[in-house]
Amino acid sequence: MIQFVDVTKRYDNTTVVDNLNIKIDAGEIVGIIGHNGAGKTTILKMIAGLLEPTSGYVRVMGQDIQKEGLKIKQQIGFLLEESPLYETMTPKQYLLFFSQLYRMPRHKALKRIDQLLDSLGLPEKNKLTGEFSKGMKRKTAIARTLLHDPDLLILDEPNSGLDPLTSFFIINYLKTLKREGKTIILSAHNLFHVESICDRVGIIKNGKMLIFDTMAAIRAKLGKREYQVIFHSDHKLDYELMNGNYIFRTAEVDAIAGMLDTVSTNGWTLVDLSMRESALEEIYLKLMASE
Repeated sequence: MIQFVDVTKRYDNTTVVDNLNIKIDAGEIVGIIGHNGAGKTTILKMIAGLLEPTSGYVRVMGQDIQKEGLKIKQQIGFLLEESPLYETMTPKQYLLFFSQLYRMPRHKALKRIDQLLDSLGLPEKNKLTGEFSKGMKRKTAIARTLLHDPDLLILDEPNSGLDPLTSFFIINYLKTLKREGKTIILSAHNLFHVESICDRVGIIKNGKMLIFDTMAAIRAKLGKREYQVIFHSDHKLDYELMNGNYIFRTAEVDAIAGMLDTVSTNGWTLVDLSMRESALEEIYLKLMASE
């Protein structure tokens, strides 16, 4: 679906993307994360054909985006972090205007608009977008991105500034789009959402892609696994005490087995046994500090 081959992007003497080589398969949701100015938006704009690499090339749907840009862009929906609307229009008028730019037949456009507004939870089709909340404006912008039913969605901070409920709705809506066969590339600062939705994640710093892989592979390489035994004893013991129970933590499987045997031998009450893996946020912060 998408391939970056030795891609570098410079502005004057500043390297924004440095020798990027990644491949994204059709039907994936891929998250690109990094600090402000790391190169995330530049990568998204190169996929969309809005920016040209200084060197290297970007292939989208098997074709060079710079050579076949017009043809490929017809199959792309791009949502910018800042997507102002025409606030004197209703969402239906706004989307109908864009359907004309896409040269959609009017009857087909009206049917598609009603479908999108309903699925995105925007029943107030005759209310001006200038009167909308930020969440409703974002949903309208997403509807515009989906209007021509693109195969590839590029979303720059789709949940930026949204309340938790709207943000949760959009994340679940993206899962629905994936089930419909869409390929989704997104950047986001909410790492919990990235971890919960993305098939693969790329972490970028100062233009360099530090890692690009599945969460399982990222955890295996950069994370840690911790086991926890919570038990109760009426005796005073040399373990961490919390809410009336003792806690034993370790990264060693053998140590867990030994602790369970100790709990059983002494007649203590096992309350809980759990395993915890590093969250993406922990791995990200560790990587940013070490590189």
